[in-house]
Amino acid sequence: MDIRVLTLGDSAFTIEFPKLKGAIGARSVRALRSCIEQEIDEGRLSGVFDIISASRSLTVCLNPDVANYSDVVESISVLAKKPLNNEGGDKSLWVLPACYEGDLAPDLSDVARRSGLSVEDVVSIHSSAIYDIFLIGFLPGFAFMGEIDPRLQFPRRTSPRIRVPAGSVGIANEQTAVYPWESPGGWHLIARCPVPFFDSAWAQPSLLSPGGAVKFRPISAEEYDDVTADLSAGRISPQSFLTNGEES
Repeated sequence: MDIRVLTLGDSAFTIEFPKLKGAIGARSVRALRSCIEQEIDEGRLSGVFDIISASRSLTVCLNPDVANYSDVVESISVLAKKPLNNEGGDKSLWVLPACYEGDLAPDLSDVARRSGLSVEDVVSIHSSAIYDIFLIGFLPGFAFMGEIDPRLQFPRRTSPRIRVPAGSVGIANEQTAVYPWESPGGWHLIARCPVPFFDSAWAQPSLLSPGGAVKFRPISAEEYDDVTADLSAGRISPQSFLTNGEES
């Protein structure tokens, strides 16, 4: 496995897989992280206090009073160069409702026009795929997922929106995501999901986690309102959209 080591001062470094991208890169990062955590748990790696994962790299943060920087870099580099088990980790599948209608999908018609497809085709293509959850970042609970169909791959908007409503389902380049909060954003918005993605009161504040998967289920605007009301009233929970790992 080809890697690149980037030094970040005397207490952190980044291991990058420069030739990998997308799902393969994200899975390799998760596999390496799992190996590092196992080494720590079994007492073979000391002084590591944080690991920060990205789509094809991870950063290791050290306590310089405990860790020998060179030894840790060498140990983790050896792990990264070995064949990694990319099939491990979270196997959960979330089937999430998404409304691809009207004001809830402000960029859907434009995406259809640019792709040379009908709106119905775009909805079918986007909702028929199962997306690997690469990582959580940008905002708390914001899950980067992919890879989307090549026919729907477009760069981010040239003019980002100042306000993107929470729950907006966006696409950009090879990825799709759901905005867990109202925030600025430059992704193309093609649907809206009523399910909350982050709550600091939950045992695991982020609904989704890297290694799991997501499939979007198209719903009508009326059903969107019903699901929103049921979630607000506590008649259903966000966790109810988690399946046993097989599409239902």
